[in-house]
Order: sequence, then C-alpha cells, then structure tokens
Amino acid sequence: MPTDSAAHKRSPDDHADRHLFDLREGISFELEEVNAVLAELIAIHADRRAKDAELLTARLGIGGAKPETLTHIGTRYDLSRDRVRQLHTKAVAQLIHTAQQAGDHVTRMLSSRYPIDARDRQLVRRLLVETYVTDTDLAATELSYVKLRLAGHTGLDARRIAGFVSQRIAAWQKKTNRRLAKLYDAEPSDTNQLSTWLGHIDWPETPTVATVPTSAARTADVDDDGRGRFYLDKVGREVRFDSGLEARLLWILNTSDVVETFQEYPVAVRYHLDGAEDWHCPSVVARLTSGRVVLIDVEALGHVGFHVNRVKAAAGRAAAHAKGWGWLIWTGSAIGVPDMSTHPVDSASTRMLHGLVARGPVRRDGLAAVRAQTGLELLDFLALVLQNDWRWDRAPFRLSAPPSPTPRM
Repeated sequence: MPTDSAAHKRSPDDHADRHLFDLREGISFELEEVNAVLAELIAIHADRRAKDAELLTARLGIGGAKPETLTHIGTRYDLSRDRVRQLHTKAVAQLIHTAQQAGDHVTRMLSSRYPIDARDRQLVRRLLVETYVTDTDLAATELSYVKLRLAGHTGLDARRIAGFVSQRIAAWQKKTNRRLAKLYDAEPSDTNQLSTWLGHIDWPETPTVATVPTSAARTADVDDDGRGRFYLDKVGREVRFDSGLEARLLWILNTSDVVETFQEYPVAVRYHLDGAEDWHCPSVVARLTSGRVVLIDVEALGHVGFHVNRVKAAAGRAAAHAKGWGWLIWTGSAIGVPDMSTHPVDSASTRMLHGLVARGPVRRDGLAAVRAQTGLELLDFLALVLQNDWRWDRAPFRLSAPPSPTPRM
C-alpha cells in the first residue's frame, strides 16, 4: 500500500480535485493509531465527565461513525447550535489538559506525524488528506486543532493551521460549485467509476422498478453551515453534502449516463446498537435508466469494518430490500465491500489473529505484536475482520468474535 507521502503526491495541493483520489492510497494503521489515541483519551476523560465524552465522540467521529453536525447534536440534547459549540470548545480544552496529565507518550506518538518544525503547507496537506480519507469534513477544524495540540503545537499555531484546513475545504467547495453551475461536460472517468460499482450492488430477489423519494428524510440540520452544497444539473437544484467523499459520489451520479435521477438522504433507517436504538440516513438513493433503484451509503474504506458501521449497513440493506431496492456501500475506492471477501491475507497474520481472537478480546498491544511480526497492513486486517465476522470497536480498540453471526452488509 502506498505510504502517506505517496498519497500526498497523488492528492492535489489545491484540494480541488479530491473526487479523483482513491481512498486505498491513504488508509494506514498509522492514521488509525492517531484516532485510537484520541479515543483512549476521551475514554479516560469520560470517567470524570461522561456528557463531555459523549459530545466529543459524536462531534469528532471518534467511535467510528461519521462526525455529527453541531445542529444535530443540539437536537439530541435540546440545546442550540451555539451552545453545543461552546460546550464542545470547553470539552476540547479539558481533553488536552487530560492528555498533558497522562504523560509524554501521546505527544511523542503524534509529534512524529505532525512535527512542530514542519512547514504549514506540509501539515495542511497531511490534515486535508486525513480528513478526506476518514470522511470527517464536518469536524475538520476541531480534529486538526486537537491533533496539533496533542503533538505539542501551541494553541495559536494549532488554530492557525486548522483554520487553513477549513479554508481550503471551503475554497474547494466553492470552486466545485462554480464548475458544476456552468454545466461542464461529464468526465469519462466519473462514468467509468460508476460502471465498475454497478457490479457491487446487492439486489433483492425481486428488484422493483420504482420512483425515488423527492425529499430528504434528514431535516434537523439541513441548513447547518458546516455542510457543503453545490448545484447539480441532473436534479436541477442545490444538493447538500457532509464531506468531499459524499460530494465525489454525487458528482459521479450527476455525470453518469446510467443514472436517471437521485435524492440525498431519502430515508431514515432505525438500528439497534448494544441495546440502544438510533436512526441513520443513508447518503443517497438513485434511479437507474433501467428503472431499478439503489440505496447507496457512503462509508470510507478504512471504516467499513467498525462494528457500529456494520450494524448500520445491515439495517440499511434490510430497509432497501424491503422496498425492492438494491443496496450499495460506496467506499471511495475501487475496492468495495464484496471485494474484501476474496482479498488474500498472508497465512502468518491470519493464523496469529485467529489464535488471539479465540482466546478472548484483542487489545491494541495484541494487534501491535502481530503487525510487528508479520507486517500486517490495515487493508489486510480489514479483510480478516469482514471475512470472519469479527467485531471491531475503536473506542477503545477491541477485536472480538461476535456471539452470533453479524447480519450481511
């Protein structure tokens, strides 16, 4: 797998053509280690301030699910968007204080990835790539700030660089909107990308020829200013999106000649996670020129194995098939979830992980030992998780065999 530096070379400096960046080039255990450290710090913080930990987890996407808008979090706690922002800012400051009390090991780990003596341009490029690869645009400013502070950067420097990250994302959104508003011709690469993904669709036994919803089921934060928007001529209106990864899919649907129309966030799907009930809105539903309809959810390649996302995917698939629609998880890569079932993994890594899981839950140090001995890559680990129906939780890291088979995605 290419290194982070290789991914940076493939990712344009101006962040304007992120829709051409295959996520496979950016995922790595090194990046996941950063997120795991953040998750552990929040877990420590939760012992004293449980509500703050819930807020940080939801906003930063630390548990593996996507970051939530401030507005959406506010509806959960019956708070205004500005009040949620204030509470989040305070919780971040307390988190950094907790990290400083925990010792120097956090700073040592993160400072190697975000060096204090690095140029702003280098740090911004790395943080932009990480934002795209992890589908965390909604919390890009906060995540960038936290990472830099934990790496030893001063508050002033961290705020400045995190501001550059958010500015570059906003500039990309505006530039893309201008290009689409001019009704540029469809790019062949986009159409070809969708043609490849048609083979990944999980169709029900009797697909239905149907219309698609004409309004979004997600309404609480439709106008949240953290979300992007651009005009798409195929539907003749502005379309909202949470991230560059979602925008890439919408761009592809808009330019493909096999797509008739589409609607973002068309349905709300109920799911249950460890006894608690919640709702998830898959990213988009598309009607193909054949008349068949497919429900598509965007999930970053490196995150499709997290237990929370697998539960959501199982619920989304069931809801889609109940309507006679197809189901597709779009990973931002040429690699889809079905490909992982045949992805080869070396026998040494497979044997060691099977042995560890058989003896009980595996923690970070156990996985680190396997990586040190076999050179296991994140994509290979992800394949083993999916192939064996293991449960992978991030916050904190825990790999275990489920008590019963996980429903199909």
